[in-house]
Amino acid sequence: MKRSNLLIGFYLLLIFGSGIVVGGFASRLFWPQPVHGTNTNRPPKLTPEEWRRNYVGELQSRLNLTPDQLTQLNQVLDDTGSKVHAEHDRDRQALKNIREEQVVKVRALLTDAQKSEYEKLRQEHERRHQLQQQQQAQHK
Repeated sequence: MKRSNLLIGFYLLLIFGSGIVVGGFASRLFWPQPVHGTNTNRPPKLTPEEWRRNYVGELQSRLNLTPDQLTQLNQVLDDTGSKVHAEHDRDRQALKNIREEQVVKVRALLTDAQKSEYEKLRQEHERRHQLQQQQQAQHK
């Protein structure tokens, strides 16, 4: 009889222990996790001038660049920067041309009454776009 009581006690402890473990895991599934808006581990975004200064400094210290190599490196970075800016400007102009083409095609579809309303709509969109750009510039 005594052995039977010990066995029953052991099984009860085993069942309750299992319930605690399962309950702990299950509660982790349903507790909401906090959402962090920004990654605090990431360093702040560098300006182009800061990035270049850090990049040149790292290359100079790790590669032991000579003054002549440093001058050539700066020339390479200047050339690359001007090419990137030219490409960016060309892409921006291409997008502007595509948008203008769209406007011409949409206008061709509309009646005179619709065209005036379309122009009002475009002006509203342009004002909103400018406002968004101003807000983004203020946050930078």
